[in-house]
Amino acid sequence: MDETPQTLSCRCCIVGGGPAGMMLGFLLARAGVDTIVLEKHADFLRDFRGDTIHPSTLEAMHDLGLLEDFLKLPHQEVRQAEVKIGAVTIPMVDFSHLPVHAKFVALMPQWDFLDFLAERAKRYPFFRLLMSTEVDGLIEAEGQVLGVAAKTKDGQLTIRADLTIGADGRHSSVRREAGFVPLDIGAPMDALWFKLSRRTTDAGGLLGRIDAGQILAVFNRGEYWQCAYVIAKGSAQRLKAQGIGSLRDHISALAPFLADGVGELESFDDVKLLTVVVDRLPLWHKPGLLCIGDAAHAMSPVGGVGINLAIQDAIAAANILALPLSGEGPLSDQLLAQVQKRREWPTKVIQAIQVVIQKRIISRVLGGTGKIAPPRFLRLFIYFPILRRLPARLVGLGVRRERVTSPKRAGRVADHPD
Repeated sequence: MDETPQTLSCRCCIVGGGPAGMMLGFLLARAGVDTIVLEKHADFLRDFRGDTIHPSTLEAMHDLGLLEDFLKLPHQEVRQAEVKIGAVTIPMVDFSHLPVHAKFVALMPQWDFLDFLAERAKRYPFFRLLMSTEVDGLIEAEGQVLGVAAKTKDGQLTIRADLTIGADGRHSSVRREAGFVPLDIGAPMDALWFKLSRRTTDAGGLLGRIDAGQILAVFNRGEYWQCAYVIAKGSAQRLKAQGIGSLRDHISALAPFLADGVGELESFDDVKLLTVVVDRLPLWHKPGLLCIGDAAHAMSPVGGVGINLAIQDAIAAANILALPLSGEGPLSDQLLAQVQKRREWPTKVIQAIQVVIQKRIISRVLGGTGKIAPPRFLRLFIYFPILRRLPARLVGLGVRRERVTSPKRAGRVADHPD
């Protein structure tokens, strides 16, 4: 198909340059599939995105021969995690026994991860990344999606594609334009995100603090702590009315080692409200269109697994679709259904676990006022270290971990030899 400045064509158009979209774009270009990725922003530099790269994703990077170079980027490594419930500290997670090459969670700014994937994908001649390009409609005919209409800084753009992928997040315009309505599973909490300076003498790793009516998660980001203060859904305005001093006091009580730094929160302008959404599409596809990642299933922040589940979707989609998209066999709706079938079950399992934790732990904690103590079964983690392997496997590898089996067919462009 002929191209003009206002019209492009490709085999696969991926809407959304997040983890799912960039990983799928890289894998398809690597397999020789003419691929265009659209990202509505001018760059990837947006704060308060998930920064956890779990062992399942790191193992995929190893499969692709990229792990060594990837880990040269600045990052922190979480090999263990603990939670303090009331006065009792419980070592909850130990990644050291996982059957992977990188036995840790890497904490890395998401923009570094996306820039890395984009740079590697651009080494293949079949990859195009269009920034500042926002989709505002689908092109359809006789029930088939044939591409997208998009706005750019230079005007309107039409992209015709044999397959369109919606990887544009939990507020996906693609799924909305397709008429897909997600099932709202619900979440009882939101989160306040903020940064506090970290001293070299502070503890490391991933820390959780739970006490009467309060939950705090603290991530070691080297020079600073990334903090998530969990609140009951809809309570943000009430907390703001109490003033920033009240939030500082709560944080200091939960984590005394942060008390010297809470003064850095001068107002609620230094705090970002993240609204938690948990949902899932009953149907992820229609002829010519497939949704993956948060566009298909928005996850709870419990376990921080959303990014990695999205990447697993991308790997599975590439494994199933790369050969048909490269011309070997028809690209049928049945193949799109196969992607959903493979990834829907692990999504349901993880969401079900998250919902149980939300209802039985988070809701009860946030609604409580008295002293709190860990349940007896959690105390077993103190005395039986082998128990820490179960949450490590669930969080680190997930359910039905995907391995890269899509082919590598495309040669590198001339200025990036292998």
